[in-house]
Amino acid sequence: MTIDLQSDTRPTGVDAAAEAARRVIDALVRAGDMTDTDMSAIADRLNAVADDLEAAAPPVHDRLVDMWRGDGMTRHDPVTGPENPIAPPLAYTAVDSHGIEGTATLGLPYQGPPSSVHGGISALLLDHTLGVANGWAGASGVTAELTLRYHHLTPLFEPLMISARQISVDGRKIRTVGAIEAAGRTCVTAEGLFIAKNPPRPR
Repeated sequence: MTIDLQSDTRPTGVDAAAEAARRVIDALVRAGDMTDTDMSAIADRLNAVADDLEAAAPPVHDRLVDMWRGDGMTRHDPVTGPENPIAPPLAYTAVDSHGIEGTATLGLPYQGPPSSVHGGISALLLDHTLGVANGWAGASGVTAELTLRYHHLTPLFEPLMISARQISVDGRKIRTVGAIEAAGRTCVTAEGLFIAKNPPRPR
């Protein structure tokens, strides 16, 4: 069952624009110099879009206040955020009261080793997933330590299962584990220590 572990994606507005930007990012990395397309003309068109957006954008502080308004569900994060074009995005489901899992297929913009996910991207996916699992389990905080072990290369272009489970809460210390798997093989495992505190929201 899909639950509210991330914001819903809207078919119009900024969500649709972010999805279009994901397509552009992927297409640019895939095309490289191996195309007859006039990349200078593409750059001019993209800069024109950026000029329009920058001219209409509110002050950064106002945008930050807007981002953090509401019940804690963020629409802008770089893993699940439908407003963020660098997010895959990843969607989670609950396993039980302390564990979650989600799937994503990553393309060339996320490459590190040949045809494999960059190790820093794996860390990003796991850090966020561990944090979401903490919120789902009812005790959340900020990352204090994140220890990763890379068992196998994590493939691009294949469905990845990213999972996390909160295993203990001792005062303000929260411990959580997670993994990335592909085709049933464990690629990366993570152990996280989180401290139960919440930074103040912009106001």
